[in-house]
Amino acid sequence: MDSELYTQSDTVGAQPVAPGAPAVPSAVSSLREAVYTKLRAAVLDGEFGPRERLAEMRLAARFGVSRTPVRESLARLASDGLIERGDGGFYVTIPNLTQLKDFYELRVTLELRGIARAIEDSSIRHDTAILTAELDRWYAMREHPPTPDPRFVVQDETFHAELSRASGNPALTDALVTVSERIRRVRMYDFLTQDRVQTTITEHIEIMELVRDGRLDEGYRALHAHVGDSMAVVMERAQRAMTQMALHADRL
Repeated sequence: MDSELYTQSDTVGAQPVAPGAPAVPSAVSSLREAVYTKLRAAVLDGEFGPRERLAEMRLAARFGVSRTPVRESLARLASDGLIERGDGGFYVTIPNLTQLKDFYELRVTLELRGIARAIEDSSIRHDTAILTAELDRWYAMREHPPTPDPRFVVQDETFHAELSRASGNPALTDALVTVSERIRRVRMYDFLTQDRVQTTITEHIEIMELVRDGRLDEGYRALHAHVGDSMAVVMERAQRAMTQMALHADRL
């Protein structure tokens, strides 16, 4: 049982507050936020199968809480678009091919925009410190490649988020992170082989070195090739990933 989330009930005794004193977040609010954060992470990390019902009682037992914060967290996750109501309860949302096509198109647009804005405006410079730190992380992975695992997708997402963040537009990065999370459940099955992991590492290093060295046009083209330069490629990858998800769901 997770001691951080354990509570006997969803209410706590109120403490006296002096007149004019600033409001203090209640333990109840903190508990609800903690449950939501952990449940959201579990959904994004693929801990639940595509046909596994997110039962309130089972989740409440898992987190050592009553059903109320679990119910509220499920409602928030449904609002986030990460789960949806189905037969008898909530299930993890798996985008269909039409939705994936739209999400991938948006992802490509957001990815490329980070470099394009620096090409269009010479006053915009990528943050060298961010690029260097991320490159060091990928140099280390090149020396010691990780074992193929669906959760490698999180490393991939971090790379793209940091490359975007280095371009200096936080809103662009936030949008990219959001769309990446929406398609993670499918993309994570693209990292089941060593050659796929190794290719990703090599391409990430190439892209970031080009951007670091100010070779933005080349970096743009390399990134475009990396994320997919046609909708046909995107759909083929999506279909393959969804097939892998059906075949390898037991690996999560």
